[in-house]
Amino acid sequence: MARKHSKHGPVDDIDNDDEAPAVAVSCWLCSRPTGKTIVWHHPVPKSRGGRDVVPMHPICQQTLIANFTNSELQRYGMDVEGLLANPTVRKFVDWVANKEPDFTATTAKKKR
Repeated sequence: MARKHSKHGPVDDIDNDDEAPAVAVSCWLCSRPTGKTIVWHHPVPKSRGGRDVVPMHPICQQTLIANFTNSELQRYGMDVEGLLANPTVRKFVDWVANKEPDFTATTAKKKR
């Protein structure tokens, strides 16, 4: 049975004015500040032994997944410049550069 009254007092008594605002992390692929939704992406896929994670926008991660296989992502590793050398990815990054951080859109499906 739940208690009617907390033994520590009401929650709204807590003073949150001392907390610093969260610092916006920049996206690994497009270098824009991330918004409310951050995806922690494995540049080297976990299935290929990747352990490192980097912050990305969901739309940026979807673009990588749509344009590269796990084997290709493993070869690039943490080399973001190598990924940006791909014309499709470069075109996407140039297009999304002026969008707001929480911008979402449908991306092209993976070409098989």
